Amino acid sequence: MRRFLLSTAALIALSCGTPAQAETKIELQRFFGACDADYGTVTDVSKAVGECGIITSLVNKFEADNPDIDVNVTTVEWPGYDQLNAQLASGAAPDVVSMHYSAISDYQSRGLIDPVDEVLSAEGISPDSFTDAARDGVTKDGKMFGLPFDNWTMLFHVNLNLMKEAGLVNADGTPILPKSADELIAQGKQFKEKTGKPYLVQIYANETAAYTRILYTLLQQQNSDFFADPTKIKLNTPEAKAALEFMKKIKDEGLTTTGLDYAAAVTAFQNGDGGIAVNGTWLIGDYVAQSEKEGTPLAKGYTVYPVPQLYPGRDSTYADGHSWVLPHKDRTPEQTAAIGKLFKFLADNDYEWARTGHLPSVKAVFDKPEFKALPHRENIAEIAQTGRSLPAAVQRQFPIQDIIGEEAGAAINGDKSVDDALTSAESRINDLLANL
Repeated sequence: MRRFLLSTAALIALSCGTPAQAETKIELQRFFGACDADYGTVTDVSKAVGECGIITSLVNKFEADNPDIDVNVTTVEWPGYDQLNAQLASGAAPDVVSMHYSAISDYQSRGLIDPVDEVLSAEGISPDSFTDAARDGVTKDGKMFGLPFDNWTMLFHVNLNLMKEAGLVNADGTPILPKSADELIAQGKQFKEKTGKPYLVQIYANETAAYTRILYTLLQQQNSDFFADPTKIKLNTPEAKAALEFMKKIKDEGLTTTGLDYAAAVTAFQNGDGGIAVNGTWLIGDYVAQSEKEGTPLAKGYTVYPVPQLYPGRDSTYADGHSWVLPHKDRTPEQTAAIGKLFKFLADNDYEWARTGHLPSVKAVFDKPEFKALPHRENIAEIAQTGRSLPAAVQRQFPIQDIIGEEAGAAINGDKSVDDALTSAESRINDLLANL
């Protein structure tokens, strides 16, 4: 009898242990914010709003659909690369990490991330299923080093209620946007005179990225090949001087908000403190939600467009994107297969992520009726063709962004001359690239 009881206990222990043994765990590290209080248990992705809400509910839904896979999520402060570097150095890297396209070269060139071609192929995902901009963003030396998730860029978020007050709306209700740098200054003055508010809402405090992204856009629009050699930058050029002087003039003429950090700038536009917010694709969903609330400054008066073509060279906007990469490490076949399933799920649900305002990475999403029905998407769809990133071989793009932003900010705020700022930026960047 005792022997029978022992055998029964052993069987019970084995049966209880089986699910744990069968479960495959993958460690996923991401930015996009933390919102477990609102979305920690949500599996209906259609009910989620914003970057954090949608990615949180997507992972929840994946786990619910795949009970044999445990996705352990770690959320890091944007952009998270300092933490990732420390993890890689200590041999404790996660299995999957969110990464900007612009950061991939730094890690791929040192063998710190693995190609994903075989993982995608095992799930029947073809590289041709992604847009050119998305696929190019993750492709280095002929291999894909990440699952493309989106493309994003800076946009003109427009308060139509204030634009009407300023007399800057067409008969069909669309905003009158500038077609040159001079027109922007003239419209900014008209807006300020009519409304008493700044024309632009920009991020000027504790910020480098916004300065750099706009400068890149203005250089691209002038056909400036400032990274013709990916190991050197050229900023002592007439095009760079024209762009930075224009950015400075906007501030000097009092046509923009000043002293606002990112959070304050987002709130200022939402509160009606300016006409056009120069900010990213990721805010479309939030601003649309505000425009649907009665009594708000954006009520029934919000739209969004790409940064206008202000120079005659070409219609272009600096663009980047988000991807999911695989830090180089040992994984079990089961973990690799689980990651493949996760990547397939994320690609299949790219429409849900596109509700944030980011442009889809999967071509087929553009043809979905539900995507076409999203507010204002027809206004920004052209970015899939006009969006341009830096050349794929340019390394250290995040430190470069910081250097340009610091120097541009110094010039715009009058702490340096435009010439000195461009000279300093060029020298600092080329020193950085020469010592990789």
